Amino acid sequence: MSAPQKTIAELAAEYGLSPAEYQVVLDRLGREPNQLELGVFSVMWSEHCSYKSSKIHLGKFPTKGPRVICGPGENAGVIDIDDGDACIFKMESHNHPSFIEPYQGAATGVGGIMRDVFTMGARPVALLNALRFGDVGHEKTKRLVKGVVSGIGGYGNCVGVPTVAGETNFHAGYNGNILVNAMCVGLAKSDAIFYSAAPGAGMSVVYFGSKTGRDGIHGATMASAEFDEDSDEKRPTVQVGDPFAEKLLIEATLELMASGAVAAIQDMGAAGLTSSSVEMAGKGGVGIELDMDNVPQRETGMSAYEMMLSESQERMLAVLKPGREEDGYRIFKKWGLDAAVIGRTTDTGRLILNHHGEVVCDVPLAPLFDDAPLYDRPWVQPELHGRLTAADVAAPEIWEDAVLKVVSCPDMASKRWIWEQYDRHVMADTLQDSATGADAGVVRVHGTDKGLAVTSDCTPRYVQNDPYEGGKQCVAEAWRNLTAVGSLPIAITDNLNFGNPQRPEIMGQIVRAIDGMAEACRELDFPVVSGNVSLYNETNGAAIPPTPTVGGVGLLRNYDVVTGFSTMAEGDTLILIGATEGELGASIYLREVLGREDGAPPPVDLKLERRTGDFIRSQIETGQLTVVHDLSDGGLIGAAADLALASDIGIVLNAADHGQLFGEDQARYLIAAPNPDDIIAAAREAGLPVSLVGTAGGAAFAAEGLFSIPMAHLREIHEGWMPGWIEAA
Repeated sequence: MSAPQKTIAELAAEYGLSPAEYQVVLDRLGREPNQLELGVFSVMWSEHCSYKSSKIHLGKFPTKGPRVICGPGENAGVIDIDDGDACIFKMESHNHPSFIEPYQGAATGVGGIMRDVFTMGARPVALLNALRFGDVGHEKTKRLVKGVVSGIGGYGNCVGVPTVAGETNFHAGYNGNILVNAMCVGLAKSDAIFYSAAPGAGMSVVYFGSKTGRDGIHGATMASAEFDEDSDEKRPTVQVGDPFAEKLLIEATLELMASGAVAAIQDMGAAGLTSSSVEMAGKGGVGIELDMDNVPQRETGMSAYEMMLSESQERMLAVLKPGREEDGYRIFKKWGLDAAVIGRTTDTGRLILNHHGEVVCDVPLAPLFDDAPLYDRPWVQPELHGRLTAADVAAPEIWEDAVLKVVSCPDMASKRWIWEQYDRHVMADTLQDSATGADAGVVRVHGTDKGLAVTSDCTPRYVQNDPYEGGKQCVAEAWRNLTAVGSLPIAITDNLNFGNPQRPEIMGQIVRAIDGMAEACRELDFPVVSGNVSLYNETNGAAIPPTPTVGGVGLLRNYDVVTGFSTMAEGDTLILIGATEGELGASIYLREVLGREDGAPPPVDLKLERRTGDFIRSQIETGQLTVVHDLSDGGLIGAAADLALASDIGIVLNAADHGQLFGEDQARYLIAAPNPDDIIAAAREAGLPVSLVGTAGGAAFAAEGLFSIPMAHLREIHEGWMPGWIEAA
């Protein structure tokens, strides 16, 4: 006996529309929608596409600046990097798909973020990723790590774009919902940027790329819902990627743009053909009519519903200038891509779909935008923690054990096993990457003396304990990392990963984190030009730690003047710029050595961040500094160990207590220099705290009177954790 057919109202709930939202659909249409029309509304009004729970608060971000060419609202952000050059970049999540099917989820996340960038006219030149996995003892974690890393490497390596930077964290809070945030950076000419708004009626709408299949149907809706015990049943909503098709698509798209035939263009990402067609027409204030019979299909018998909601990968939609269709076909044939004119723009202001000689969808476009839900959800102030300094926290019982626990814990240990699987030097413009010892990846702007510095940053344990200060710190950390390699920080993209916004305590995390981020962006002249919000990251009511990831881009006017921390020499003096109070709240030391996760995160003095960073950058630009590392996780111990391991030279620190050594105070930089006098004098003249904290030399990592660890043992412990964990039964 067959199951009874569901009513449209029942389907609306299944597709994620609330009763009130469904009533708006009924009011605007003046009738009940059919299943296809309901599907169009549901994906366009999903959290993933409409930002209905966060849009009000996203308006707090500064989005303009002297170098901003295009801010949020397009596929990616665009900034001016001088000489007629532009940098286009964005970060986006593929969290839910990667948990369900880690290889394809991560791979298609890479492919999707690249399309966001080259659809605006840029050639992708760098990839980054920010990965958060569950506890290393959890039964799923190892499989997820292997699958995600293989997916990122498999896609990025094949398409030929270097993966130059990123971060990887582990915490039990991600056991049921990992995070895979992918970022792409591209280069274009500032007078050749392409946008998605269809400029008028009567133009051909051209589909090109791979054929449409049934993979990924309702992926945007799935990404806007929390998980439960039946999450594995959502595998059909995960897309399947083909990096070789993506490479062909990149070349064909850029050639099509160079031909002058493109009037508007949009990749088919979340919600596939629905979002691309609706957004192109809606932004241009026109209508669009599509003939679904002409859509290239890789499976037989596909319905219009399946074609419109599929999220098959490596597909683009373009509006071509009148009479340029043959130019497009010639280019698509050259690159071996499927292509078809599937419709035209109209003056009706409606989305009309024809299939097998029938009109199967006829809805006004305006409600899809104007009536998309916009919620000012109730929120409560997150619970805050008290400040913890050295006086409040026990010192190590055995110093050597404490140091080794910090440098070899899953968050701090070498991620060589991961980044060795990524091609970091394809395109031959990578100057610094995960292997070279630096706070940010650096790629040349080909054919110039300029370089781009790129970084991805978030400290979820800070945001968990104080979303406002943690939000500030995410932005400040990215700004510091770009500064530490000598670049001028220009702008950020963000990926705001949180739990269910309908829970006031989670909405409080979202609101206060955005408040902190927005303040930091204003104080540091570091505007937000693109981004993504990923909500409902939770399983059975347990939310992930709040994780607002920041991707930053900076400009090196001369890439020869770049700093790292692998060139420290014997006899160098270690100089700390910045004040140390010994902030141990929410620190790596507190968690790994004492098993505690309480305490307020270190406060972020943004004016001091600005003054300190501007000073460091000025010293780099004048050639005074060559070895620079910002202080963050693990405090002075973490930063000094990085210098020692990168340069293969021992260090003797002279700090006296655990607050000075493990404290994670902000606005600090560690410098190694042969002659400290000039730097100390310059710092004091600038009104900045400065201190001598150690000397480089010998074969041990040590602190006077506290511990001494042979460098060989430090390296063995630091680099051995991850391969040992991966290979263990």
